[in-house]
Amino acid sequence: MTTREETDAHHEVIDVTPRGGRPQVLMVVANPGVSTTTGWPVGFWAAELFHPLHEFTRARYKVTIASPEGGPVSVDALSDPRDASRWSADDVISMGYLHTPPVMARLEDTPSLAGLDPDDFDALVVCGGQGPMFQFRGHAVLQGLIARFFEDGKPTAALCHGVAALIDVDLSDGSPLVAGRTVTGFANVEEDFGDAATGVTIMPYRVEDALRERGANFIQAGLFKAFAVRDQNLITGQQQYSGAKVAALVIDALGV
Repeated sequence: MTTREETDAHHEVIDVTPRGGRPQVLMVVANPGVSTTTGWPVGFWAAELFHPLHEFTRARYKVTIASPEGGPVSVDALSDPRDASRWSADDVISMGYLHTPPVMARLEDTPSLAGLDPDDFDALVVCGGQGPMFQFRGHAVLQGLIARFFEDGKPTAALCHGVAALIDVDLSDGSPLVAGRTVTGFANVEEDFGDAATGVTIMPYRVEDALRERGANFIQAGLFKAFAVRDQNLITGQQQYSGAKVAALVIDALGV
């Protein structure tokens, strides 16, 4: 019978600078909910978890997938490559993870944020989707975690509509986290496209406008272009195509 070490021996060899063991990354996804604007079931966007997860896995990081309230979580229908809409039909990375039983088992029982110790983690990544727009803004535990990670100097990342979690975060001196910092997220040009494509107003507000109102320097690369930006240890990604770029910036910030 082969040991775990023997089984792992054939995996891709990567160059790392050891520093106290493998980094621990906390990834946050939304709990299942219902949109107050469309009435659609909402959750997290598949690519915004699975694409950065893929990069962290290749880097041999340890990843915990958690949600604000804990328990089972689910992807937005439009982000599922198997969905009849075919909106995300070309997302083969997400397709692979959705057909990987050990990963899906983790999504059936996520830990709640309140039960986690931020000292156990080296970086935070807040994933997007439709659910974050109705759950993340104003969530006290999540806001506290974001402030704690940032002020501790740890990589603190969010992408797409997950940047909703950053909007109202204040630091210990009372200043807005995003004030004067360069960030990105799901841009107005992309909101316009989504509303036109579906024939409805999808979101209750726009993260680009809300971040600007809080003093952020919001930038974007254009309609559905993969883009991420780092300002000190704050890392943000524009939309679902930016997950790998966000992960790369987190990996670079950790330096391992």
